[in-house]
Amino acid sequence: MPDSRWQDKRVFITGCTGLLGSWLTMALVDQGADVTGLVRDDVPKSNLNRTGFLGRINIVRGELQDYLLLERSLNEYEIEVVFHLGAQTIVSIANANPLSTFESNIRGTWNMLEACRRVPYVHAVVLASSDKAYGTHDALPYDETAPLRGEHPYDVSKSCADLIARSYFVTYRLPVCVTRCGNLYGGGDLNFNRIVPGTIRSIFREQRPIIRSDGTFIRDYFYVKDCVQAYLFLAEKMLADRSIHGEAFNFSNELQVPVLELVKKIIELMRRPDLAPLVLNEVKGEIRHQYLSARKAREMLGWKPLYSLEQGLAETIGWYREFFGTRA
Repeated sequence: MPDSRWQDKRVFITGCTGLLGSWLTMALVDQGADVTGLVRDDVPKSNLNRTGFLGRINIVRGELQDYLLLERSLNEYEIEVVFHLGAQTIVSIANANPLSTFESNIRGTWNMLEACRRVPYVHAVVLASSDKAYGTHDALPYDETAPLRGEHPYDVSKSCADLIARSYFVTYRLPVCVTRCGNLYGGGDLNFNRIVPGTIRSIFREQRPIIRSDGTFIRDYFYVKDCVQAYLFLAEKMLADRSIHGEAFNFSNELQVPVLELVKKIIELMRRPDLAPLVLNEVKGEIRHQYLSARKAREMLGWKPLYSLEQGLAETIGWYREFFGTRA
């Protein structure tokens, strides 16, 4: 039976064909929600296409930069809950092409929030930010009181989006909350320059995994199914308790993992110790150490993660084993 909390709830998701968006869309459809997704590009191998879920939602074709399209969509589908996930999320692409990143991540955010402000049906907006919004700080882990001071293009775009969201709450009392997560991983991620799917693909292809940094960078790795659960949990809280509107929440399993250690864990799980990682040490314009405290989410929301790192990686490897059609 569908979850009664989401049964017939009218939900709008930007970035619905991405890693997080696809899993969130599938979860909401399974729970009986009436989902409308904003889709810019057709990606035949995307999770939603492969699972058939793309045919089970309403599709709006267009871009976040098209304000009138967003307002029309929210009005015509009488949207109640918005998950704004759509963004340019690859740091290297942001460094190479900052203007398109700013257009998507900053203009796209103010367009989405302004459309939500002008549509009376919207009761909750969950805006996806990132730990990158904090920029570089000596004091770790980051908690939600840390200043937002991104310096590189992607980080700046997230800092700006966070501040814009806060302004819409303070000025207009828009029912918005911001989520800040670490590096998401899981099945369905087709951006193979990211460390998790890239490592898994290399091993399935009998190649040594590549680490672009020196391997010592520390990151917060968060399994996509835990992230979906966190987003749904937060939205449900927002609908029930207006006192949390305007807040930002870190979601994390609170593990600090160096890149090299993560790659070695994947190699171990895939039983290929012969494929030692190739460390290039060529990355530039990235923060060396970032990890989050989820204390606020635990104490204010009563949230906790469900998956360990090893469980999440094992499920992810299984997804790509099927995707690549290998029995390895």
